[in-house]
Amino acid sequence: MNIKITGSGSYIPTETISNIDFAKHSFLNDDGTPFPYPNDVVAEKFLEITGIRERKYVSDDLCTSDIAFIAAKKAIEDAKIDPETLDYIILAHNFGDVKKGAIQSDILPSLATRVKHHLRIKNPKCVAYDILFGCPGWVEGVIQAYAFIKAGMAKKCLVIGAETLSRVVDMHDRDSMIYSDGAGATIVEATEEEGGILAHETATFTYDEAYYLFFGNSFNKDHDPDVRYIKMHGRKIYEFALSQVPKAMAACIEKSGVDISKVKKVLIHQANEKMDEAIIHRFFKQYKQTPPEGVMPMSIHKLGNSSVATVPTLFDLMIKGQLENQSLEKGDVILFASVGSGMNINAIVYQM
Repeated sequence: MNIKITGSGSYIPTETISNIDFAKHSFLNDDGTPFPYPNDVVAEKFLEITGIRERKYVSDDLCTSDIAFIAAKKAIEDAKIDPETLDYIILAHNFGDVKKGAIQSDILPSLATRVKHHLRIKNPKCVAYDILFGCPGWVEGVIQAYAFIKAGMAKKCLVIGAETLSRVVDMHDRDSMIYSDGAGATIVEATEEEGGILAHETATFTYDEAYYLFFGNSFNKDHDPDVRYIKMHGRKIYEFALSQVPKAMAACIEKSGVDISKVKKVLIHQANEKMDEAIIHRFFKQYKQTPPEGVMPMSIHKLGNSSVATVPTLFDLMIKGQLENQSLEKGDVILFASVGSGMNINAIVYQM
Protein backbone atom coordinates (compact mmCIF):
# COMPACT_ATOMS: atom_id res chain seq x y z
CA MET A 1 0.00 0.00 0.00
CA ASN A 2 1.22 3.45 -0.96
CA ILE A 3 -0.25 6.84 -0.12
CA LYS A 4 -0.68 9.32 -2.95
CA ILE A 5 -2.31 12.57 -3.94
CA THR A 6 -5.05 11.47 -6.34
CA GLY A 7 -6.71 14.80 -7.03
CA SER A 8 -6.06 18.51 -6.64
CA GLY A 9 -7.86 21.82 -6.96
CA SER A 10 -7.26 25.48 -6.25
CA TYR A 11 -9.00 28.83 -6.11
CA ILE A 12 -7.20 31.94 -7.32
CA PRO A 13 -9.12 35.06 -6.27
CA THR A 14 -10.42 37.48 -8.89
CA GLU A 15 -9.11 40.79 -7.53
CA THR A 16 -5.64 41.64 -8.86
CA ILE A 17 -3.66 44.14 -6.78
CA SER A 18 -0.47 45.39 -8.43
CA ASN A 19 2.43 47.11 -6.69
CA ILE A 20 1.22 50.36 -8.28
CA ASP A 21 -2.00 50.05 -6.27
CA PHE A 22 0.03 50.74 -3.12
CA ALA A 23 1.15 54.13 -4.46
CA LYS A 24 -1.36 56.06 -2.36
CA HIS A 25 -0.70 54.16 0.85
CA SER A 26 0.76 56.02 3.78
CA PHE A 27 3.62 53.77 4.89
CA LEU A 28 4.93 54.34 8.41
CA ASN A 29 7.75 53.09 10.60
CA ASP A 30 6.81 50.93 13.58
CA ASP A 31 6.98 54.00 15.85
CA GLY A 32 4.37 55.80 13.74
CA THR A 33 6.75 58.20 11.99
CA PRO A 34 6.52 58.58 8.19
CA PHE A 35 8.65 56.18 6.17
CA PRO A 36 11.45 58.31 4.66
CA TYR A 37 11.26 57.03 1.06
CA PRO A 38 8.58 57.70 -1.58
CA ASN A 39 6.26 54.83 -2.48
CA ASP A 40 7.73 54.30 -5.95
CA VAL A 41 11.11 53.62 -4.34
CA VAL A 42 9.43 51.31 -1.81
CA ALA A 43 7.70 49.39 -4.62
CA GLU A 44 10.91 49.08 -6.65
CA LYS A 45 12.91 47.74 -3.69
CA PHE A 46 10.03 45.45 -2.71
CA LEU A 47 9.92 43.88 -6.19
CA GLU A 48 13.69 43.41 -6.19
CA ILE A 49 13.61 41.50 -2.88
CA THR A 50 10.37 39.52 -3.06
CA GLY A 51 9.77 39.09 -6.80
CA ILE A 52 6.12 40.04 -6.28
CA ARG A 53 4.62 42.22 -9.03
CA GLU A 54 0.99 41.63 -8.09
CA ARG A 55 -1.11 39.59 -5.71
CA LYS A 56 -4.68 38.28 -5.51
CA TYR A 57 -7.36 39.36 -3.04
CA VAL A 58 -10.79 37.78 -2.59
CA SER A 59 -13.90 39.75 -3.50
CA ASP A 60 -15.78 41.36 -0.61
CA ASP A 61 -18.41 38.60 -0.43
CA LEU A 62 -15.98 35.71 0.17
CA CYS A 63 -14.26 34.39 3.29
CA THR A 64 -11.60 31.73 3.83
CA SER A 65 -14.08 28.86 4.23
CA ASP A 66 -15.80 29.84 0.96
CA ILE A 67 -12.65 29.60 -1.14
CA ALA A 68 -11.59 26.46 0.76
CA PHE A 69 -14.87 24.87 -0.33
CA ILE A 70 -14.33 25.87 -3.98
CA ALA A 71 -10.83 24.35 -4.02
CA ALA A 72 -12.07 21.23 -2.20
CA LYS A 73 -14.88 20.67 -4.68
CA LYS A 74 -12.40 20.86 -7.56
CA ALA A 75 -10.06 18.36 -5.87
CA ILE A 76 -12.91 15.91 -5.26
CA GLU A 77 -13.99 16.16 -8.89
CA ASP A 78 -10.40 15.77 -10.07
CA ALA A 79 -9.97 12.59 -7.99
CA LYS A 80 -13.34 11.29 -9.19
CA ILE A 81 -14.36 10.19 -5.69
CA ASP A 82 -17.61 10.19 -3.77
CA PRO A 83 -17.20 12.81 -0.99
CA GLU A 84 -19.19 10.51 1.31
CA THR A 85 -16.18 8.16 1.32
CA LEU A 86 -13.87 10.75 2.89
CA ASP A 87 -12.60 9.79 6.35
CA TYR A 88 -11.06 13.17 7.23
CA ILE A 89 -11.26 16.77 6.14
CA ILE A 90 -8.17 18.62 7.38
CA LEU A 91 -8.19 22.38 6.80
CA ALA A 92 -5.10 24.48 7.43
CA HIS A 93 -5.54 28.22 7.92
CA ASN A 94 -4.33 30.84 10.39
CA PHE A 95 -7.00 33.48 10.93
CA GLY A 96 -10.38 31.85 10.35
CA ASP A 97 -13.16 33.65 8.51
CA VAL A 98 -12.67 37.41 8.69
CA LYS A 99 -15.43 39.29 6.88
CA LYS A 100 -14.61 42.41 4.91
CA GLY A 101 -14.46 45.35 7.33
CA ALA A 102 -14.65 43.10 10.41
CA ILE A 103 -12.10 43.10 13.22
CA GLN A 104 -12.96 39.68 14.63
CA SER A 105 -12.07 36.21 13.42
CA ASP A 106 -14.88 33.66 13.19
CA ILE A 107 -13.85 30.05 13.81
CA LEU A 108 -17.07 28.75 15.34
CA PRO A 109 -17.82 26.26 13.92
CA SER A 110 -14.43 25.23 12.54
CA LEU A 111 -13.73 26.05 8.91
CA ALA A 112 -13.39 22.34 8.11
CA THR A 113 -16.89 21.82 9.50
CA ARG A 114 -18.18 24.59 7.23
CA VAL A 115 -16.54 23.01 4.20
CA LYS A 116 -18.06 19.62 5.04
CA HIS A 117 -21.45 21.32 5.39
CA HIS A 118 -21.07 23.07 2.01
CA LEU A 119 -20.07 19.76 0.40
CA ARG A 120 -23.34 18.33 1.79
CA ILE A 121 -21.59 15.28 3.22
CA LYS A 122 -23.97 13.26 5.39
CA ASN A 123 -21.48 10.68 6.68
CA PRO A 124 -20.84 11.50 10.39
CA LYS A 125 -17.68 9.36 10.34
CA CYS A 126 -16.09 11.91 8.03
CA VAL A 127 -14.18 13.87 10.69
CA ALA A 128 -13.53 17.55 9.99
CA TYR A 129 -11.00 19.67 11.87
CA ASP A 130 -8.72 22.69 11.48
CA ILE A 131 -5.00 22.98 12.06
CA LEU A 132 -3.13 26.18 12.92
CA PHE A 133 0.46 25.63 11.86
CA GLY A 134 1.50 28.80 10.10
CA CYS A 135 2.41 28.72 6.41
CA PRO A 136 3.48 25.01 6.55
CA GLY A 137 -0.11 24.04 7.47
CA TRP A 138 -1.07 22.28 4.25
CA VAL A 139 2.16 20.26 4.18
CA GLU A 140 1.57 19.26 7.81
CA GLY A 141 -2.04 18.36 6.97
CA VAL A 142 -0.78 15.98 4.27
CA ILE A 143 1.62 14.44 6.79
CA GLN A 144 -1.26 13.94 9.24
CA ALA A 145 -3.40 12.36 6.50
CA TYR A 146 -0.49 10.05 5.69
CA ALA A 147 -0.23 9.05 9.35
CA PHE A 148 -3.97 8.31 9.60
CA ILE A 149 -3.87 6.13 6.50
CA LYS A 150 -0.63 4.41 7.50
CA ALA A 151 -2.15 3.60 10.92
CA GLY A 152 -5.26 2.09 9.34
CA MET A 153 -7.49 4.87 10.70
CA ALA A 154 -8.41 6.21 7.26
CA LYS A 155 -8.30 5.40 3.58
CA LYS A 156 -9.12 8.77 2.06
CA CYS A 157 -8.55 12.34 3.26
CA LEU A 158 -9.20 15.83 1.95
CA VAL A 159 -6.44 18.28 2.88
CA ILE A 160 -6.98 22.00 2.28
CA GLY A 161 -4.87 25.11 2.73
CA ALA A 162 -6.82 28.38 2.56
CA GLU A 163 -6.25 31.93 3.72
CA THR A 164 -7.43 35.52 3.23
CA LEU A 165 -4.48 37.52 4.53
CA SER A 166 -5.81 40.69 2.90
CA ARG A 167 -8.26 40.91 5.82
CA VAL A 168 -5.57 40.97 8.54
CA VAL A 169 -2.84 43.24 7.13
CA ASP A 170 -1.89 46.70 8.36
CA MET A 171 -1.90 48.90 5.27
CA HIS A 172 0.57 51.28 6.95
CA ASP A 173 3.13 48.45 7.14
CA ARG A 174 5.23 47.79 4.01
CA ASP A 175 5.11 44.07 4.80
CA SER A 176 1.41 44.16 3.88
CA MET A 177 2.50 44.13 0.23
CA ILE A 178 3.74 40.54 0.57
CA TYR A 179 0.47 38.92 1.54
CA SER A 180 -2.37 37.61 -0.60
CA ASP A 181 -5.38 35.28 -0.59
CA GLY A 182 -5.96 31.83 -2.06
CA ALA A 183 -6.88 28.19 -1.52
CA GLY A 184 -5.50 24.82 -2.57
CA ALA A 185 -6.82 21.33 -1.86
CA THR A 186 -5.79 17.72 -2.41
CA ILE A 187 -7.21 14.24 -1.98
CA VAL A 188 -4.74 11.93 -0.22
CA GLU A 189 -5.55 8.23 -0.28
CA ALA A 190 -4.26 4.68 -0.10
CA THR A 191 -3.44 3.17 -3.47
CA GLU A 192 -1.75 0.17 -5.05
CA GLU A 193 0.11 2.46 -7.46
CA GLU A 194 3.84 2.96 -7.06
CA GLY A 195 5.25 6.12 -5.52
CA GLY A 196 3.48 8.55 -3.23
CA ILE A 197 4.85 9.88 0.05
CA LEU A 198 8.34 8.45 0.57
CA ALA A 199 9.43 10.45 3.65
CA HIS A 200 8.53 13.46 5.75
CA GLU A 201 10.18 15.79 8.23
CA THR A 202 8.73 18.35 10.68
CA ALA A 203 10.23 20.63 13.34
CA THR A 204 9.02 23.44 15.61
CA PHE A 205 11.46 26.07 16.91
CA THR A 206 10.16 28.15 19.84
CA TYR A 207 13.02 28.89 22.25
CA ASP A 208 13.98 32.17 20.58
CA GLU A 209 11.82 32.01 17.46
CA ALA A 210 8.23 31.72 18.72
CA TYR A 211 7.29 35.37 18.10
CA TYR A 212 9.04 36.03 14.81
CA LEU A 213 5.48 36.28 13.45
CA PHE A 214 2.83 37.74 15.73
CA PHE A 215 -0.31 39.84 16.04
CA GLY A 216 0.44 43.49 16.76
CA ASN A 217 -0.89 47.04 16.59
CA SER A 218 -1.07 49.17 13.46
CA PHE A 219 1.92 51.41 12.77
CA ASN A 220 -0.69 54.20 12.67
CA LYS A 221 -0.90 55.22 16.33
CA ASP A 222 -4.36 56.77 15.76
CA HIS A 223 -5.82 53.32 15.07
CA ASP A 224 -7.71 51.40 17.75
CA PRO A 225 -5.00 49.73 19.90
CA ASP A 226 -7.29 46.72 20.48
CA VAL A 227 -7.33 45.88 16.75
CA ARG A 228 -4.39 43.66 15.79
CA TYR A 229 -2.72 42.83 12.49
CA ILE A 230 -0.24 40.25 11.22
CA LYS A 231 3.32 41.43 11.92
CA MET A 232 6.73 39.90 11.40
CA HIS A 233 10.42 40.33 12.15
CA GLY A 234 11.44 39.91 8.52
CA ARG A 235 15.21 39.83 8.94
CA LYS A 236 15.02 37.23 11.72
CA ILE A 237 12.70 35.05 9.64
CA TYR A 238 15.02 35.34 6.64
CA GLU A 239 18.07 34.27 8.63
CA PHE A 240 16.16 31.48 10.38
CA ALA A 241 14.82 30.08 7.10
CA LEU A 242 18.25 30.09 5.45
CA SER A 243 19.76 28.33 8.45
CA GLN A 244 17.13 25.67 9.13
CA VAL A 245 15.03 24.92 6.03
CA PRO A 246 17.86 23.42 3.89
CA LYS A 247 18.76 21.13 6.82
CA ALA A 248 15.18 19.87 7.10
CA MET A 249 14.98 19.31 3.35
CA ALA A 250 18.22 17.31 3.41
CA ALA A 251 17.06 15.27 6.42
CA CYS A 252 13.89 14.39 4.53
CA ILE A 253 15.84 13.34 1.43
CA GLU A 254 18.10 11.13 3.56
CA LYS A 255 15.07 9.44 5.16
CA SER A 256 13.61 8.70 1.73
CA GLY A 257 16.77 7.06 0.38
CA VAL A 258 16.36 9.03 -2.84
CA ASP A 259 19.52 10.38 -4.45
CA ILE A 260 19.54 14.17 -4.80
CA SER A 261 20.05 13.79 -8.57
CA LYS A 262 16.58 12.21 -8.80
CA VAL A 263 14.75 15.27 -7.41
CA LYS A 264 12.91 16.79 -10.38
CA LYS A 265 11.23 19.73 -8.65
CA VAL A 266 11.24 21.50 -5.31
CA LEU A 267 7.86 23.04 -4.47
CA ILE A 268 8.68 25.47 -1.70
CA HIS A 269 6.41 27.89 0.15
CA GLN A 270 6.14 31.09 -1.87
CA ALA A 271 7.25 33.52 0.83
CA ASN A 272 9.89 35.67 -0.82
CA GLU A 273 11.71 34.95 -4.10
CA LYS A 274 15.13 36.08 -2.85
CA MET A 275 14.76 33.95 0.30
CA ASP A 276 13.56 30.89 -1.63
CA GLU A 277 16.46 31.16 -4.06
CA ALA A 278 18.92 31.36 -1.17
CA ILE A 279 17.30 28.32 0.48
CA ILE A 280 17.50 26.23 -2.70
CA HIS A 281 21.16 27.14 -3.24
CA ARG A 282 22.05 26.21 0.34
CA PHE A 283 20.10 22.96 0.01
CA PHE A 284 22.02 21.81 -3.08
CA LYS A 285 25.30 23.14 -1.67
CA GLN A 286 25.02 20.45 1.05
CA TYR A 287 25.51 17.95 -1.80
CA LYS A 288 28.25 20.06 -3.44
CA GLN A 289 25.88 20.85 -6.31
CA THR A 290 24.19 23.89 -7.83
CA PRO A 291 20.42 23.84 -8.38
CA PRO A 292 19.42 22.51 -11.82
CA GLU A 293 17.74 25.09 -14.02
CA GLY A 294 13.96 25.20 -13.47
CA VAL A 295 14.06 22.96 -10.38
CA MET A 296 12.15 25.50 -8.25
CA PRO A 297 8.85 26.59 -9.84
CA MET A 298 7.57 29.99 -8.66
CA SER A 299 4.08 31.49 -8.60
CA ILE A 300 4.82 34.37 -6.23
CA HIS A 301 5.31 36.93 -9.02
CA LYS A 302 1.59 37.07 -9.78
CA LEU A 303 -0.04 35.38 -6.78
CA GLY A 304 1.94 36.76 -3.82
CA ASN A 305 2.25 34.93 -0.50
CA SER A 306 -1.06 33.24 0.38
CA SER A 307 0.44 31.33 3.32
CA VAL A 308 -0.94 27.77 3.58
CA ALA A 309 -2.31 27.99 0.03
CA THR A 310 0.96 28.59 -1.83
CA VAL A 311 2.26 25.01 -2.03
CA PRO A 312 -1.00 23.20 -2.91
CA THR A 313 -1.86 25.93 -5.44
CA LEU A 314 1.59 25.63 -7.03
CA PHE A 315 1.17 21.84 -7.20
CA ASP A 316 -2.30 22.13 -8.75
CA LEU A 317 -1.15 24.65 -11.37
CA MET A 318 1.71 22.33 -12.37
CA ILE A 319 -0.50 19.25 -12.52
CA LYS A 320 -2.99 21.11 -14.72
CA GLY A 321 -0.25 22.46 -17.02
CA GLN A 322 -0.97 26.07 -16.08
CA LEU A 323 2.55 27.06 -15.04
CA GLU A 324 4.71 28.22 -17.93
CA ASN A 325 7.69 25.97 -18.75
CA GLN A 326 6.90 23.68 -15.81
CA SER A 327 5.42 20.19 -15.75
CA LEU A 328 5.30 16.99 -13.74
CA GLU A 329 5.32 13.46 -15.11
CA LYS A 330 4.47 10.10 -13.56
CA GLY A 331 7.47 8.79 -11.63
CA ASP A 332 8.99 12.25 -11.00
CA VAL A 333 10.34 12.81 -7.49
CA ILE A 334 9.45 16.16 -5.96
CA LEU A 335 10.19 17.79 -2.64
CA PHE A 336 7.56 19.85 -0.81
CA ALA A 337 8.97 22.28 1.77
CA SER A 338 7.62 25.11 3.89
CA VAL A 339 8.49 27.45 6.75
CA GLY A 340 6.34 29.79 8.80
CA SER A 341 4.82 30.98 12.03
CA GLY A 342 5.58 28.84 15.02
CA MET A 343 8.34 28.79 13.88
CA ASN A 344 7.55 25.61 11.97
CA ILE A 345 9.41 23.83 9.18
CA ASN A 346 8.40 20.73 7.24
CA ALA A 347 9.14 18.75 4.10
CA ILE A 348 7.84 15.78 2.12
CA VAL A 349 9.62 13.66 -0.49
CA TYR A 350 6.96 12.55 -2.96
CA GLN A 351 7.00 10.44 -6.11
CA MET A 352 4.37 11.16 -8.73
